[in-house]
Amino acid sequence: MAPGVVPVTDTQVVTIQDPVLSNGSSHHSFSIDDVLPHRSASAPMSRLVAPFASAALFKSKANSAKPKAKRWDHHISDESKKRQPSSLKGAMKYFHRDVISLDYFPFHNMSLKLPVSPYFSESDTAITGQTLTAGKHDIPEDTSLYDLSVALNYGQSMGCPQLIRFVTEHTEIVHHPPYSDWEICLTSGSTSALEIALRIFCSPGDYVITEEYSFSSALESIRPMGLGLLGAKMDERGMLPSDLDHMLSTWDEVARGGARKPFLMYTVPSGHNPTASTQDLARRKAIYQVAEKHDLFILEDEPYYFLQMEPFVSGITHQVPQPFQPTSVPAFLHNLIPSYLNLDTSGRVLRMDSFSKIIAPGSRCGWVTGSAQIIERFVRHMETSAQKPSGFAEMALYKLLDENWGHRGFLEWLMFIRAEYTRRRDIMCNACETYLPTDVASWVAPMAGMFHWIAVDLHKHPDYRPGLTHDDFLAIEEKVFLAAVAKNVLLARGSWFRAELGTDEKLFVRATFAAASAENIEEGVRRLGDALRDETR
Repeated sequence: MAPGVVPVTDTQVVTIQDPVLSNGSSHHSFSIDDVLPHRSASAPMSRLVAPFASAALFKSKANSAKPKAKRWDHHISDESKKRQPSSLKGAMKYFHRDVISLDYFPFHNMSLKLPVSPYFSESDTAITGQTLTAGKHDIPEDTSLYDLSVALNYGQSMGCPQLIRFVTEHTEIVHHPPYSDWEICLTSGSTSALEIALRIFCSPGDYVITEEYSFSSALESIRPMGLGLLGAKMDERGMLPSDLDHMLSTWDEVARGGARKPFLMYTVPSGHNPTASTQDLARRKAIYQVAEKHDLFILEDEPYYFLQMEPFVSGITHQVPQPFQPTSVPAFLHNLIPSYLNLDTSGRVLRMDSFSKIIAPGSRCGWVTGSAQIIERFVRHMETSAQKPSGFAEMALYKLLDENWGHRGFLEWLMFIRAEYTRRRDIMCNACETYLPTDVASWVAPMAGMFHWIAVDLHKHPDYRPGLTHDDFLAIEEKVFLAAVAKNVLLARGSWFRAELGTDEKLFVRATFAAASAENIEEGVRRLGDALRDETR
């Protein structure tokens, strides 16, 4: 550990008297400074195997004064309505710590070496990192609120209360949902969460609205369920509310083969995959107003929310100091574009968060936040599908987030990775300005996320002809793709992300700056420039 760094977090269990909380009222906006007083005034954490958990157990008192969400019975599918609580999960209220002999868990402990804020780099962690250990009997030995005897046992499908408490507090600190009866369920990642959400709302023959280009795995989840896809037009700020409104206002059931008017929208508002567009606050408000007008329910998929960046300046590359120098938490949160969850006065948003892009993809863990009615349905689906996140993942995340970092450390980590991705974005965009033929390629610098969306002028390809068929378009796209592959550059083809198949009019490729070194990003862009020159007129 670094000299002078004391391993104390804002989530460590201590008793602190707070005159505001003890008088029965609470702060207007829950902040990281309220976490410890709130915990000290709350009921103690369950020490049992497979305990029931709910965000309601961990919310601030001020939250209860807010209005309740609307009901969504008219949007819930017949399949979801038929789902009943799991008999086996319900029986877990009779569990105790020794229902399954701990002798048959072949794991005595697990140790994790974790970075201490602000020493986040790999080299700093090797020297200053803190090692935390989870054992089988930490709870009865009073060394932790969570141990392997609980984490590796059966559990409730909403997830372990130790981690639900943390993400509930995080949700209040960051998003301040404007209605009272919001709930949370842990997930096995956002792809699994999306599949469950689609089953909650949709029946075969329904249509789902997305951006005209959307996350390929989302599209590949929607189509096999017998659902139609509608792609709303986009600009550099994402989905166009005017096109969304027009699509819904002019819906013709007869022309659509009897399909009812769409009522579900899937969107990636920040650092959109694949286009890298980011909806600003005005755009989000306008889209939410359209949703209110047409009774749309919004699936807000936000894996890149905390990777919002400062504007790109040509020729400049942001530097990340070592050790990192975080800004204040209030300043960081103030500069984030408010989420749909923050704007949601009706409870018509199901927000999907994931640890994949901000901690580790292999954790396969995230959480959804929405109205209690929708989360209750979500839990029913979880009970007979993913069950719950892996206990190993829950334990590792609890140790990292709650015992090691606390909320301040977690938010400072998010500042750090935002700075790192901003630096990578700058390297890629500067390389594009240097190496790509601007008469063929064009782009808008990303404002969030980890992707770069590059338009390639179709007219500059020697195979282009007026009246091009879609097969001809795909053939040209493949030639551009393979020309890059021949230079050892792997890009994603724009048609892979097209919501409405066969409607491509422009040629795009998606690059990523997520993993490569600065040198490889620059070299990859240089090779792409050579490939485009070779392949076009």
